[in-house]
Amino acid sequence: MSKVIVESLIYHLSGKTYESRLVYTPGSMPQPGLVMAPNWMGISEGAERIAKEVAEKGYVVLIADLYGQSVRPSNADEAGAAMMPLKNDRGELRKRMQEALAQLLGQSKALLEPGKVAAFGFCFGGCCALELARDGADLKAAVSFHGTLDTPNPEDAKRIKGSVLVLHGASDPLVPKEQLPAFEDEMNAAKVDWQLLSYGGAVHSFTDPNANVPGKMQYDRRTSERAFRSMHNLLTEVFQR
Repeated sequence: MSKVIVESLIYHLSGKTYESRLVYTPGSMPQPGLVMAPNWMGISEGAERIAKEVAEKGYVVLIADLYGQSVRPSNADEAGAAMMPLKNDRGELRKRMQEALAQLLGQSKALLEPGKVAAFGFCFGGCCALELARDGADLKAAVSFHGTLDTPNPEDAKRIKGSVLVLHGASDPLVPKEQLPAFEDEMNAAKVDWQLLSYGGAVHSFTDPNANVPGKMQYDRRTSERAFRSMHNLLTEVFQR
């Protein structure tokens, strides 16, 4: 198999410059496209590593730049300062996710299979993937890894066009417990095809090998592998419909 490569895509939104990453196998046949929303650290080596691993499964992945080209957090304080304005303004968050989706669909470097697009994300990025689906994007699926589930407008779930998969650490202290039944009610009311998998013993950031805050944010290899298998199983299913 050809080597997976990573290229930058520069684009502009509301007078601001953004730089996403396109991750794909050059010269390959058309493949499904995936918008990946990274965790609160934004565009990073860790995000690129995950995108490469997913692309190797037969996808074109675009890592969304949600903060702007000049914002690359180097620590938790900087990440929080970049993330919170978007978490508090879901309209702006959705706008940036929609623009990332447009960049994936509009680029000419990698061949996409028509109509086969999904989104996935991690922590803050999981919230972003769900918000893109709630915004009515034409997605076959939206997948959240250890992300928050709240939304200011639960009625928007009626705009979701594809399947939804939430991969949740059952002991995650950063996702309030009350968000789970609220999410279930939201999905059921909108008659969405949804799944919520809750992994016993797992906390926040269970897919991140660099997470090492016991009881709060910690990597769990077994849970991470199970969660990624669940995502790939769903993607295989929805892209074959």
